[in-house]
Amino acid sequence: MQVGRGIADITGESADCGMLGYGKSEQRTSGIHLRLRSRAFVFSTADGTGGERRVLLVVAELPLPMQSVTDEVLARLADRFGDRYVDDNTLITTTHTHAGPGGYCGHLLYNLTTNGFHPKTFEAIVSGIVESVEFADADLAPSEVALAHGELRDASDNRSPTAFDRNPADDRAAFPDRVDPQTTLVRVSRDGRPVGAINFFATHGTSMTNHNTLISGDNKGYAAYHWERVVEGADYLAGDPEFIAAFAQTNPGDMTPNLNRQHVPGRKEGLGPTTDEFENTRLIGRRQYDAAAGLLASATEIGDVIDARLTYVDLGKVDVRPEFTPDGRAHRTGPPMAGASQVAGTDDGAGFPGFRQGRNSVVDRISDRFYRRNEQLRDAQAPKGLVASAQFLNRVRPFVQERVPVQLVRIGRLYLIAIPGEPTIVAGLRLRRTVATIVGADLRDVLCVGYSNAYIHYVTTPEEYDEQRYEGGSTLFGKWELPALMQTAAELATAMRDGERVQTGERPGPGHTASWLREPGEDQGEFGHVVREPQPEYRAGQVVRAEFVSANPNHDLRRGRTYLEIQRREGGEWVRVADDGDWSTVFRWQRDGKARAQRGASTATIGWRIPDRTPPGDYRIVHHGTARTATVGLVPFTGTTREFSVT
Repeated sequence: MQVGRGIADITGESADCGMLGYGKSEQRTSGIHLRLRSRAFVFSTADGTGGERRVLLVVAELPLPMQSVTDEVLARLADRFGDRYVDDNTLITTTHTHAGPGGYCGHLLYNLTTNGFHPKTFEAIVSGIVESVEFADADLAPSEVALAHGELRDASDNRSPTAFDRNPADDRAAFPDRVDPQTTLVRVSRDGRPVGAINFFATHGTSMTNHNTLISGDNKGYAAYHWERVVEGADYLAGDPEFIAAFAQTNPGDMTPNLNRQHVPGRKEGLGPTTDEFENTRLIGRRQYDAAAGLLASATEIGDVIDARLTYVDLGKVDVRPEFTPDGRAHRTGPPMAGASQVAGTDDGAGFPGFRQGRNSVVDRISDRFYRRNEQLRDAQAPKGLVASAQFLNRVRPFVQERVPVQLVRIGRLYLIAIPGEPTIVAGLRLRRTVATIVGADLRDVLCVGYSNAYIHYVTTPEEYDEQRYEGGSTLFGKWELPALMQTAAELATAMRDGERVQTGERPGPGHTASWLREPGEDQGEFGHVVREPQPEYRAGQVVRAEFVSANPNHDLRRGRTYLEIQRREGGEWVRVADDGDWSTVFRWQRDGKARAQRGASTATIGWRIPDRTPPGDYRIVHHGTARTATVGLVPFTGTTREFSVT
């Protein structure tokens, strides 16, 4: 098998951009703790006729996958590579960090809390994904690909156990602890040395809470960073690292990393294993890394078959056959409807006041009147407490996606069911069983990969749906959404098994990019001037802080670069030892005041927690930025602190 690997920066606007995931308009970016990255892997084998079969897998550290991003990436790849990477053989999945900037979405719902569409963040994401694919395509080389499975039981918990318990005993028996512990590793080696890894494991990207305003890859971002940077010594600013590790999702719809949700008094949001969200991110990420790295030695050859199928489905109009429904009767999905329990939020992050997970008496009574008048609506959506018809809003402008991609990818003996939503663990199990039975695969070798190619919110089982926890209220197309996806996955699996093509179907129309943003204004101040210098001396474990007169960082996102450097003196030169892509650093930006005279003044605060085993010596902090002035326009600047020593 030929494999190529690539990685690129996809970090968007780090100032005043609404963050995506928790749906809180007041949660706006104010800096960077860990940059976001796209990791691309190309798998290729000969097809026996002188050609090749190729699959592209992209794991992007983003809150949500969006059709608008997928479409633009495919368009640019077509310009660069022709028909090498198309809908069928390109799988773009996201890690679902809740600590990323939003505004890159092609449907209005997801831009409501971000002041609309953000062209700069969208461009950073698309350009970074395309760049990672270009690197992977150029890196294609003979490789050994191996597969291993293990278990990880201390990085997730079930946040909706009452919904899970509604499932039949056979389903519950597959997950005796109410969690999906399977962790799967794809190892890529060259000349007997690992050069890449893709890990699949189900846990939400909510270790960072809805109070956080720093960009972060959350726990999966830390896992990848730890393996690449800490263990393998990667320097992200010096070109592609020799080892690339991606940490992808599977079916984490009801999985949370917040292990101590019920043990933190006075909080609606979950935390765990500790009460420090940064430490939680590190711990849950480290546990995923430890489990994945522990599988390196046990991985066995994956095989050399490459295949892929994709179809677009109008998910609100699917006639579901009886063999895919729990009651053995035919049903039809319904148009997308938002539920009251969706508006209520989750244990990971509370939603709007006045709503709760489960039944909402006032909304339920109103909904019952609609259900009595419309039997088809009742069969599809009851007992959901209806709060909005997304289909009606779609008539005004694209609000949520209705025609969605469902994909099946095969890499050797590994099958990936790409679902554009958030399946619960039992929903994922049913999809996996459907495909495994048809293609004759071991169930462990069939994964349901959520957050892929586009987004439709949650996917619950019909039994879980009846509980109307957050996940059920967020299953937009109603009670039979999962059976409809199972039916579609079965059609893809049958076609793949029999070597037949499938009808791609009608692609969704263009998205919505309306924006009510205002371009950042002129900046004021002595840019780069050090307002607060470091102390003369520090020890490992202490935090060094410096403040600079700065400018709005959205003028230049510095993709593939950095807003800060920690430098050490080596001989007569200063050498960079950390930047804003490192866990040890924090870059914070804030305006200095609201008065008209101060409107363009801002400050950047840079922190560096000195890692253990940092070599003694002389260090300094450097801040890079770009200011907008009335006379010259955009002007780069650099500020440098005085030296300090680490003893």
